[in-house]
Amino acid sequence: MVTVQPIHAQRYSRGAILFHWIIAVLVLVNLWIGIVGGSMSAHKAIGISVLALTIGRIGWRLGHAPPPLPPEMASWERTAAKASHVLFYVLLLLVPLTGWAMVSGAKRYPLDWFGLFPLPYLPISSSAAHLGHELHEVVGFGMAGLVALHVAAALRHHFLLRDGVLSRMLPGARAVR
Repeated sequence: MVTVQPIHAQRYSRGAILFHWIIAVLVLVNLWIGIVGGSMSAHKAIGISVLALTIGRIGWRLGHAPPPLPPEMASWERTAAKASHVLFYVLLLLVPLTGWAMVSGAKRYPLDWFGLFPLPYLPISSSAAHLGHELHEVVGFGMAGLVALHVAAALRHHFLLRDGVLSRMLPGARAVR
């Protein structure tokens, strides 16, 4: 006998949850380093890690559909959820790529992955690197704003709406039935 979970009780796959939380922690650490200060060597290596993990996450996502949104969600909420997820993927690619471009044009600073192996510079001009620098700051602050909005929406679903949306992505949480 096959048991079918109600739509609101379905969870993300373990792989999706793992990608989500590893990338989330790395993004938060890198936002802290980028805004407050810290090791730029670690900042660059974490950024490259986010880029690689995001590519992996997109590949995972193509083969593993997310659970459907709760049917009681308003259409504007569905649109906002889908748009914010697309924007997250764009920023998760764009922020590290603009940082990589910024470092590549100057070639004044070593680029390696946590000191374990060197990473190649992108073949770009110094003017493209300058554009990368400007864009990196803008999209970095955009990422910070989107993270804040995402956390606020998750907390709204959990504490105000109590609809189980957050539990679908929490490691070890049970789906709301």
